[in-house]
Amino acid sequence: MNIINFAHRGASAVCPENTMAAFRRSLELGATGIETDVQMSRDGRLVLIHDEELSRTTTGTGFIKDHTWGELQQLDAGSWFAPEFQGERLPLLEDLLELLQDRDTILNIELKNGVFLYPGMEEKVIALVRAYGLTERVVLSSFNHYSLAYCKSLAPEIRTGILYGEGLYRPWDYAATLHADALHAFHFAVLPEFVTEAAEHGVVYHPFTVNDPKRMAELIDAGVAGIITDHPDMLAGLLAARGV
Repeated sequence: MNIINFAHRGASAVCPENTMAAFRRSLELGATGIETDVQMSRDGRLVLIHDEELSRTTTGTGFIKDHTWGELQQLDAGSWFAPEFQGERLPLLEDLLELLQDRDTILNIELKNGVFLYPGMEEKVIALVRAYGLTERVVLSSFNHYSLAYCKSLAPEIRTGILYGEGLYRPWDYAATLHADALHAFHFAVLPEFVTEAAEHGVVYHPFTVNDPKRMAELIDAGVAGIITDHPDMLAGLLAARGV
């Protein structure tokens, strides 16, 4: 089985996270999947940024939801990381879908609708994924499991992944209640016997965020279907060495 090498927010160890520079670099470093985060602007555009608030990764302040796309696209989203990335802009979901449209890369879109619900986000994301013909290469994930259930009702053909921390009892049974396809668990919550039993119930694991090579190797041996990492080059090397 080919294990998906998901670059967490792109190649976020070497580029400013959730920028086109990070996404492009991750592909150069051997990523076979990309994980990104979606928030929504005041005028309904799907912006790729992790935080609800702007100040950590851009030159802006305040919440994404309170700014128009016209305002957001003026911000610098790269100089906080390193001077050479000055001028890097926030991307839209369309930008990443266009980059991946003619590739076989898997895209994990995390809906960041736990703090703000962003009414209409699910419909907008699904419409874009369908418009770009990527329904078979997308996984929708969220910590908002109501949203995941809603996504599945709108688009049963698109895979969904349940994001959670730890302590979820028999998560494969819980996944069945949402008709979810994958468990996006914090990696310390993933044991080999869990991976085996989940697979017997038709559910796969994509643990996050795994940056230690020893832990990567343990999860590869456990049989996970994908690993979310800030270091896709490190994971690519391990997978190549093991022939998986």
